[in-house]
Amino acid sequence: MQKEILLFFQNISNPVFDFIANVSSILGEQTILILLLSIVMYTIDKNKGFAICGSLIISLFSTGALKAIFKAPRPYTLINEINGKRLTTATGYSFPSGHTTGAAAMYSSLSFAIRKRKISILCAISILLVGISRLYLGVHWLIDVTTGLILGIVLSMIFYPILERSAKDENLKFKISLYFSIICSIFSILQSILLHLNLVDIVAFAPLMKILAFGAGGFIGICYEIKKIKFNIKGTIKQKILRIITLIVGMLIIQTLLKLVFSENIYYIGALIRYILIGLWLTAIFPKLFKKLFI
Repeated sequence: MQKEILLFFQNISNPVFDFIANVSSILGEQTILILLLSIVMYTIDKNKGFAICGSLIISLFSTGALKAIFKAPRPYTLINEINGKRLTTATGYSFPSGHTTGAAAMYSSLSFAIRKRKISILCAISILLVGISRLYLGVHWLIDVTTGLILGIVLSMIFYPILERSAKDENLKFKISLYFSIICSIFSILQSILLHLNLVDIVAFAPLMKILAFGAGGFIGICYEIKKIKFNIKGTIKQKILRIITLIVGMLIIQTLLKLVFSENIYYIGALIRYILIGLWLTAIFPKLFKKLFI
């Protein structure tokens, strides 16, 4: 059945559907997820942003762990008739779908945070579009997408309300962020060293290390923001738009510059530093900079 579904999408493929599938798949990729997280955190509610961030990290970590355990091959590597597309986004193992898990976690958490019918409908459509696009592109099996969808939604249903309630107590929010940052830091550093020494499966652990590194930087930044920055998200529409543009531009600059700085010989150490800095930029460096500039 799974093969037949993929062949069906393969048979109806055309340039228009290719374009739609590529755009839909982007909805589950890191730049869009971080953009949405930034919008919530710096224009709507910092505590809701914290809860979304935690739910997203937990969901993506769970997906990465399952990928490392099952090591399932991608469909286009097993079925000759499947012409895999957008392969630059299919770097890890197949089960479960990281794009679908990330989308399910982000958009379900977003619907919990905003609680408006129209937003919830858009979020549900976005999750489905990401899942279907991964099937159309031939990079995932149906079971990958289904599991990712369930995993992202269920974990968000469990952890988002817990984290949002906890964030109302600043001391508890700090403690949770500190625990998250310690765990993520230890395991991301350990994994980057093992990857650098080629002692673990690169396909399985490289994506997992990046998730944990982002979490380490992000939660260290949240701890610092709580104690030292106390960023006020109030402002005009123009100021809020400027914040988001600056956030994304800064993230892209960090990505680009650090990729140039670190050679292939220390790629995984460089990736560790890059993702830690992106997390720190989002939650500490950016709000500190803007607070100094009074924006």
